[in-house]
Amino acid sequence: MARKFLLSAAILSLVLATAPVASRAAEAPFESRLLRLSEILGSLHYLRNLCGETSNQWREEMETLLRTENPEPALRARFVSSFNNGYRSFAAGYSTCTESAYTAISRYMKEGEELSRDIAVRFGN
Repeated sequence: MARKFLLSAAILSLVLATAPVASRAAEAPFESRLLRLSEILGSLHYLRNLCGETSNQWREEMETLLRTENPEPALRARFVSSFNNGYRSFAAGYSTCTESAYTAISRYMKEGEELSRDIAVRFGN
């Protein structure tokens, strides 16, 4: 499942990297999806590490999204805030890995994959 999500994120990165700059402003509707994806990445960063993963994979995915999208400072701040909100929302309620944490990981992995695919299909060139 993680491979599918990473593949979707890679596809999304390529699609966004090849989108003409002028058309990005006209494609503002995908911003809400990218903000949600940012929140999911933050949630996964916290939860996956809580449940035994010892990496920065999800933070690195967020950095890739930011590099690829290259948003203006105000939008970049919103993306970072969404990532941090996702992280903090689970940090506030989970101090140990539980079955519900695994359930949340599974749901967020699925939603992240679907969002990545949807953005690439709807807004890619």
